[in-house]
Amino acid sequence: MRIDLHTHSTASDGTDTPAELVRHAAEAGLDVVALTDHDTTRGYAEAIAALPEGLTLVTGAELSCRVDGISMHLLAYLFDPEEPALLAERELVRDDRVPRAKGMVAKLNALGVPVTWEQVSRIAGGGSVGRPHVASALVELGVVPSVDEAFTKDWLADGGRAHVEKHETDPFEAVRLVKAAGGVTVFAHPAASKRGRTVPESTIAELAAAGLDGIEVDHMDHDPVTRARLRGLAQELGLLTTGSSDYHGSRKTCVLGEYTTDPEVYGEITRRATGAFPVPGTGGV
Repeated sequence: MRIDLHTHSTASDGTDTPAELVRHAAEAGLDVVALTDHDTTRGYAEAIAALPEGLTLVTGAELSCRVDGISMHLLAYLFDPEEPALLAERELVRDDRVPRAKGMVAKLNALGVPVTWEQVSRIAGGGSVGRPHVASALVELGVVPSVDEAFTKDWLADGGRAHVEKHETDPFEAVRLVKAAGGVTVFAHPAASKRGRTVPESTIAELAAAGLDGIEVDHMDHDPVTRARLRGLAQELGLLTTGSSDYHGSRKTCVLGEYTTDPEVYGEITRRATGAFPVPGTGGV
């Protein structure tokens, strides 16, 4: 089985619609794909309706968190999307995305960059607006050659000249909320240092003690030495290890199935989940 547990659609900051994403996942030879848009579940219905036969969909989300001043992302799988407390927290995070993006536009204008909110909004296309949409606007304007080049201290990286903080959930609270909604939690790309500061291993140990289920080890932002270190840490802490593409369509260079999750780990994730169940494809529409 080929299993990719971290992808994004136009419901957040990917460039594939949810329907296109599941079709592309099947074409890439995946057996299982997780839809994990940022702080939203809006893509579920479209993805399920289009799900090709032979492909299983894991419903999820990538939750924006912050601990000790450091941003981190928590992948949540197979939770009840209507559970009130988790739903309210996701809405709180999402509601802060628009004023944050407008704040970044204002900072860029002050730096002499002629980006507009209308341009960013057009690029977001109704999805949960985020830094990648602002980054894409910088690419359109020729300010930077690629989205990745926008995530530097010169521009949008944490602490960068045009960075604006947003509401982010305490990860310990996020783990508690996801667990209460019947879901499973995995710390996304925990050592992706090029994105900014990363949480120390002591915090990962504390999260494991608080109920964190796993860490994403095999990821494009982790080199082989880092992956080996994280695998050892996971074994020490009794955490599951996953692998994923973090696919964003054409917005990033990664491809579906670039890294995958072991079928036994996937099986354990589905065994632990009680809020929702994987959806088998029946041919789509």
